[in-house]
Amino acid sequence: MTSAAIFGCEGTSLSRRERDFFRDVAPWGFILFKRNIDSPDQVRALTAALRETVGRVDAPILIDQEGGRVQRMGPPHWPTYPTGRAYGEIKAGGPLIRREIARLGGRLIAHDLRAVGINVDCVPVLDVPAADGHEIIGDRAYGPDVDTVATLGRAAAEGLIAGGVLPVIKHIPGHGRAKADSHHDLPIVQASYEDLDRIDFAPFKALSDMPLAMTAHVVYSAIDPKRPATTSKKAIKRVIREAIGFDGLLMSDDLSMKALAGDFTDRTKAALAAGCDVVLHCNGDMAEMKVIADGVTRLSGKARRRAESAMSRIVRLPEAFDVDAARARFAEAFA
Repeated sequence: MTSAAIFGCEGTSLSRRERDFFRDVAPWGFILFKRNIDSPDQVRALTAALRETVGRVDAPILIDQEGGRVQRMGPPHWPTYPTGRAYGEIKAGGPLIRREIARLGGRLIAHDLRAVGINVDCVPVLDVPAADGHEIIGDRAYGPDVDTVATLGRAAAEGLIAGGVLPVIKHIPGHGRAKADSHHDLPIVQASYEDLDRIDFAPFKALSDMPLAMTAHVVYSAIDPKRPATTSKKAIKRVIREAIGFDGLLMSDDLSMKALAGDFTDRTKAALAAGCDVVLHCNGDMAEMKVIADGVTRLSGKARRRAESAMSRIVRLPEAFDVDAARARFAEAFA
């Protein structure tokens, strides 16, 4: 039985307690953070150990490797990548060059990740940042407008896919207007549905064919004034599934973020009941994971079919490229 959950772990290797827990609960996938990263050999050993606990050699292992301030793997073993905004600000060559380099960035990141057994990257950020929005999005966004975000977001996603890594579009249906950081508070967006549809939803519509998406812990008063999108049936069914047209696997953002109310069982049940296919828990806290396991369901029905469809999008033979020449071209673009 596979559980509709993605879990983190505490350190750079698995404890006996973690191995036993993951074997018992059998989460759909795992997510890594800086605390889990030391060296290439160590990460390869960890990803192999995680997959061994669930008995699936292709189990999804996620990471947030955006670049800029959200990059879990970095020097000395991996390059530093630029922020999303940096791609949109490349001056030389115009829009086609910006798109080329965004795709190349995704392809290079996929090269790094695949080499250590990571097959899902929580990129691209498709939020369109409002001028008065919280800096939690800020320069993570590819630009200040729909066209830039959608064009460069797709380029980055295509680069990842070409390299054998699945992208996750986030934070659906849009975090750019939020005036609070959902890690700490519950943002409430008061914009009209028409404005949300015209701006916030638009990049997600443009990339609705992507295999995976992550929800926003944001209340949109024009959609559901009581619940954030993660736990709102209205937001998931009417907006994410119907208006945006996303039919891939939908995961919650991290359940441990303070934007959500209730204990972890309540949060788990609410997200799954609202229409999330799987729930995400990141910090590796065993006590919290055990509570989530009490509320999580088996991955079945439409959720299972979406999960299988998503994983089938991983290319078995990545697009060939000269990594040294690619890194030189990439560096030149930002020189």
